Amino acid sequence: MSVSDVTSRISMIQSQLALLAPPRPASTAFSGALATAGTAALAGMTTTPPLSSTAPTTGGTAGAGVGGEAVVAEARKYLGVPYLWGGTDPQKGLDCSGMIQLVYKNLGIDIPRVSYQQATAGRPVASLAEAQPGDILAFKSPVSHVSIYIGNNQMIEAPRTGLDVRVIDVYETPVAIRRILPEGGAAPVSRAGAPTGGAVGGVPFAELFNGAAQKYGVSPALLSAVARQESGYDPTAVSPAGAQGLMQLMPRTAQGLGVTNSFDPTQAVDGAARLLRDLLDRFGSTPLALAAYNAGPGAVLRYDGIPPYPETQNYVRSVMSMLEAA
Repeated sequence: MSVSDVTSRISMIQSQLALLAPPRPASTAFSGALATAGTAALAGMTTTPPLSSTAPTTGGTAGAGVGGEAVVAEARKYLGVPYLWGGTDPQKGLDCSGMIQLVYKNLGIDIPRVSYQQATAGRPVASLAEAQPGDILAFKSPVSHVSIYIGNNQMIEAPRTGLDVRVIDVYETPVAIRRILPEGGAAPVSRAGAPTGGAVGGVPFAELFNGAAQKYGVSPALLSAVARQESGYDPTAVSPAGAQGLMQLMPRTAQGLGVTNSFDPTQAVDGAARLLRDLLDRFGSTPLALAAYNAGPGAVLRYDGIPPYPETQNYVRSVMSMLEAA
């Protein structure tokens, strides 16, 4: 291993340690509560580390009529932003998939958060010769890096620790090329994650699940399944780690969600629906959102998918099975 390889590896480890460090106070009670919930999440309870701010920049075209050049123009706004592993906030730093998700989100298009899922989003493009501006280029096997093609054999990428978002020649053959925009350039506006589906019935608290689902755009069946998995529909449940109520919210997480009494089913379901909506928007799939609800978003980002924790994997499997049977 060369000196440059060693230096690069040290920088990567430092960036990962930085991601695990205690987060800075956020500007709202909600994000602040999420920022302080990581310890219990690592203990296997339903809490979440901080969700990074992803406030959109101005100038997006909000979906309809979006073309590849608009994607490229949006991506160029982040040139010079430092690379940060796990980064989704341009004020702090961006990683490769975080940048791409943010670009498309600013244009009204939701795509998954992590690189290997972005490498399967949209439609396949056969070769670089057929790529168009705005397409996603994926590299390595398994996929560990993604970028936005801008034409003329160039791309915009958030490369690695120590470098900034940049324009660079496509330096190797992508293992996948994906076109997010439909033919003709009109982009649909959608919210990531499970569809809201029909109302649930025949389960405890069905009216609460249906109401919160309509309010936040979350599947009522998902809310019901989470409640069943978390507490067995018991609004008085308390876990050994201190998670409380029907949706098993930790006290600080509940405070940030505006839940003053986690044992009140109405407040608990409303808070959990809001949290799940945020996780679905961030990670772009129901299994990843569930993994983040159980183990925290930081764990999902670290492992670029569902963490290898037996409890979390069983949790996701169990809830997804309930959804399939619903």
